[in-house]
Amino acid sequence: MATLLPPPKRQKVYHGIPEPEKELPQPAPHIVVQFVSEDDGEPLAPAVNLPANVSREGLEALVNKLNTKDEDPVPFSFHISLPADALTPGAPTRIAIAKSIEEDVLSHPSHAFTPEDVFVIHCSPQAVFKVRPATRCSSTLSGHTSPILCASFSPTGNLLATGSGDCNARLWDLFTETPSHVLSGHKGWVLCVEWEAMERKLATGGHDGHVRLWDPKTGKPLGDALKGHTKWVTSLSWEPIHINPAAPRLASSSKDGTVRVWSTAVRRCEYSLGGHTASVNVVRWGGGGLNGKGVLYTASSDRTVRVWDANGGKCLHILKDHAHWVTTLTLNTDFVLRTGPFDHLGKKTTSDSEAQSLALARYNTLVSTAGELLISGSDDHTLFLWSLFPSRTASSEASSAAAERGGKLKPLARLTGHQRQISHVAFSPDGRWAASAAWDNSVRVWDGRTGKFVATLRGHIAAVYRLAWSADSRLLVSASKDSTLKIWDLKTYKIKTDLPGHTDEVYCVDFVADKLVSGGRDRTVKIWKN
Repeated sequence: MATLLPPPKRQKVYHGIPEPEKELPQPAPHIVVQFVSEDDGEPLAPAVNLPANVSREGLEALVNKLNTKDEDPVPFSFHISLPADALTPGAPTRIAIAKSIEEDVLSHPSHAFTPEDVFVIHCSPQAVFKVRPATRCSSTLSGHTSPILCASFSPTGNLLATGSGDCNARLWDLFTETPSHVLSGHKGWVLCVEWEAMERKLATGGHDGHVRLWDPKTGKPLGDALKGHTKWVTSLSWEPIHINPAAPRLASSSKDGTVRVWSTAVRRCEYSLGGHTASVNVVRWGGGGLNGKGVLYTASSDRTVRVWDANGGKCLHILKDHAHWVTTLTLNTDFVLRTGPFDHLGKKTTSDSEAQSLALARYNTLVSTAGELLISGSDDHTLFLWSLFPSRTASSEASSAAAERGGKLKPLARLTGHQRQISHVAFSPDGRWAASAAWDNSVRVWDGRTGKFVATLRGHIAAVYRLAWSADSRLLVSASKDSTLKIWDLKTYKIKTDLPGHTDEVYCVDFVADKLVSGGRDRTVKIWKN
């Protein structure tokens, strides 16, 4: 029997009309692209002609292929700066390429680019690891009986310290997310907690004017309180590990207008810095650039920032550009100084000298491109970016230029735009970005090398108190008076995740690996994870 063929398919009919022919996809225009380095503006390769719909991943593979210096492929982020005539006040000054040039740049609402232009794409290398953004609260830890004023992860991220208005600091074990030790001894609020970069000691400063040292393994105090300040302690900072790995010293600033440097080995005050005429709000112990022996940066309510030689306490610079109290400071080396020898590879050090060499290598890698940069934030609604210890240019040139101006150092940039007082400023771990939070409910992102405005992050409905960066510099988290935390994506300048959960103002936040911690007026510590 012959095989019967199936009947022909009936043609689909749309309301009595045959199906319209499918539209063919529009061919993407070909464009000329010039890849330049974000660090020095030098071209990475000759200009190339390619279709505008090449994906971001395709651009990354192409740059790695063209850039033959690196053996292993490096992740890159790409952006194109908007021309001056296309800028609108408050809008981002650059277009980040997240999908393709066609979708992100040619379709941009500003219509600043056409396929005939030469597209100068700035490439900045990213961390080889990626931090996952937190999406849920994994633990709510109660224990403190007053608002939590400060919180800090240890350099390895295994322990957490919090300080509160109940006169206690507490240690928490992050493997089990349970309380570990209560550190009681202060007779006033615990205003600041600071980990030594090798995680051997923890320092706390209180409203009673005392500085106390603790052993984080046992939770026991290391001797009695360090007394000397006549008013409360506002900030603490440890000497960097790459300068002194065996027994780093500790600097404390106070409302009494002084900064004291303590030798933790013999538990006494080495010297006191008394140049400020009002409360010293922040102290930072920096490295002082390549081959530096350590410098102290102090910001005060007398409207000045002072820079001191950490060996002897000689005043090196007085920066007088602010018109109101200077309340916050950040260094582009903050992250590497805080984490010392510990990086994302998780290698354990066996000796102080090994830790010192690892910490020094990490520090020098960062300062070799831009030197040690400082940003100061003030109640005059502005910030200043300073380069006091440049990288390649000899610092003697900088000091001779300053002498010509009557001994006055000029800032690299004045960062304006906030409408209210600055509450916090923080450099990203790789030093490429800086973020500032203010009482005008906004967070602003700046270029960390030049101080140029990049974008405003809006979403909070009350003052933003604190900021913290992820270790890969791709995410920023902000803590606010509106009781929420928000994680921002630096590719889109939009909210990545909103983290509600606190029932009152959030005073402190910290970020390590893919864990977040926050604490505030509701007296609970919350740990957030992916």
